[in-house]
Amino acid sequence: MRNWTFKNADFNGFPAYNGTDLGVIWSKDQLTVRIWAPTALEVIFRLYHAAESILSEKIVLLNKSVSGTWFASLAGDFAGFLYTFQVRDEKGWLNECPDIGAKATGVNGMRGMILNPALTHPDKWGSDMRCAIIQPTDMILYELHIRDFSISPDSGIVHKGKYLGLTETGTTTPDGQTTGLNHLKELGITHVHLLPIADFYTIDETSSTPQYNWGYDPLNFNTPEGWYASNPYDGYTRIREVKKVVQTLHEQGLGVVMDVVYNHSGLIFDSWFNQFVPGYYYRQREDGTLSDASGCGNELASERAMVRKFIVESVAYWAEEYHMDGFRFDLMGILDIETMNQIRSRLDQIDPNIFIYGEGWIAAESPLAENLRATKLNTIKLDRIASFCDDMRDGLKGSPFNRFSHGFISGLTLREENIKFAITGAIDHPQIFYDYVDSSRQPWAMSPAQCVNYVSCHDNYTLFDKLQYACPEASMREIEGMTKLAIGIILTSQGVPFLHSGMEMHRSKRGHHDSYRSPDDVNQIMWGKKSESLELFHFTKNCIELRKQHPAFRMDDSEMVCEKLFFFQKYIPGVIGYELREHANGDIWKTILLLFNGNNYSVEYEIQEKRWLIVAQNGELHPFGMGHVKTNKVRLHPTSMMILAEEQII
Repeated sequence: MRNWTFKNADFNGFPAYNGTDLGVIWSKDQLTVRIWAPTALEVIFRLYHAAESILSEKIVLLNKSVSGTWFASLAGDFAGFLYTFQVRDEKGWLNECPDIGAKATGVNGMRGMILNPALTHPDKWGSDMRCAIIQPTDMILYELHIRDFSISPDSGIVHKGKYLGLTETGTTTPDGQTTGLNHLKELGITHVHLLPIADFYTIDETSSTPQYNWGYDPLNFNTPEGWYASNPYDGYTRIREVKKVVQTLHEQGLGVVMDVVYNHSGLIFDSWFNQFVPGYYYRQREDGTLSDASGCGNELASERAMVRKFIVESVAYWAEEYHMDGFRFDLMGILDIETMNQIRSRLDQIDPNIFIYGEGWIAAESPLAENLRATKLNTIKLDRIASFCDDMRDGLKGSPFNRFSHGFISGLTLREENIKFAITGAIDHPQIFYDYVDSSRQPWAMSPAQCVNYVSCHDNYTLFDKLQYACPEASMREIEGMTKLAIGIILTSQGVPFLHSGMEMHRSKRGHHDSYRSPDDVNQIMWGKKSESLELFHFTKNCIELRKQHPAFRMDDSEMVCEKLFFFQKYIPGVIGYELREHANGDIWKTILLLFNGNNYSVEYEIQEKRWLIVAQNGELHPFGMGHVKTNKVRLHPTSMMILAEEQII
């Protein structure tokens, strides 16, 4: 039996290959095959007619080539064939599998598939364009799972749980509320963040039995997942349908962000990486065993030359081939800073507006030195790459890991500095007392564009479930007030706002905190709740419209934020107040005053006497105002926000 410990292995001494022809490359007259396997003694390439074929149609021995690669060239047109590789090293034969960069596979991803790339495009793909943005802070991200979004019986969507479900227009609930793509347009978000759509391991694509997974267990990193495809057996179908999703969203003026998982693999010893160069692609502890900063049994060694090359080229492939507008990196803190910056540099060659952000943390200990990790505190070393602001998340609702904990919106006082820090976009602001910011004792963003503000996502409890646990005595009306306050703060703060799908209509997962493999009745968007939550939906929609209309909420320059955003000196527990001054970022409003009351009782607050336009108060928000008031004293209703504007045309 093979020993999977690598105590004395000198992986840094392995030769690196700098060419661009790794993998299986089709042309009508010839197939070229090149893989990197520096420890191999023999490499076999097999061709099959179908995914279920037992006997191979053709067997080819690869020839040893330069820089640890093996190569073969085959005359003829092999489009439609499936293929595998098998490597023999000094310890014996490894498993048959596709190459690590396979761009198409058969069902369940066990064999690669050779395709004519020109036949993978939907009609008019050549004219598809990425969503144009002026700056990242103009974005409003909306995270969704392909299956969750359409699988509910009341979604009105025909292609339930499939890629094509996100391309349907005109869908409604039985009582006439918009669903699916039309719901996104009605809400007003700018970018759809798709949970992993690269091929993952845990789903059997041949089974009609209901299955579920989020997809954070990657198998083939460059191939779309077949579970969401209308025909998982055909490699063309899944590729064409993903492109159709991107194309349709672009036609609707929406960008597409792809959730990518380059920190670990779903399989470990049996992963494709280990079938070509055992151990190389993974970090090891001092005793030679695999390290596990992902909490999934392994972590990729992004700092090694050929791992870095694989990751950078993989991201670039998705950007170029699928016209992605952005990438969200799962557990980005496991990856090294240099790799992330090389990704940024490579994407700049494709489109410098492609947005990159990620989770700036790790799940467990890693042998990679802390100063080399792409963590939140090292965001300042990353080039135009953003991190999730858990300071905002935890400050608003309390710890996501303790369902009973409280935050600002549920009445916790004396922690307001966390929220103020996030409101600035996690930059160095002269009015923030960093010793009182619980999770970040120093600024970590160079500009607000590096700060993704959020209160909930697919992980942990939904906001609705968290508030129900933390505040069991609260009425539905009070829960709604807390939710509105959270959404209002996120959408008026500096930085890039991020919304979890369904939070605008009180999404619940029935109290499940880790639903990555829970059934549809837990994870699905229950569209019928939209009618019950219209007030919250319209509040969220109006907050989005307010942000779009007023650039004061979207500053991308740190100096401007420091100059224009001024927190009030007067401290009242559970209250945050600040102004955006002097036509911030060219805004038509001269002054915007924002007051947030996290207390469950009303608070009186003194302000400068002016003729104020009332934009938000007592759970209502109207982007174009709802009357005027001339006063120097206001009453903040319990658990609510107030926005007042001084109008003055520039």
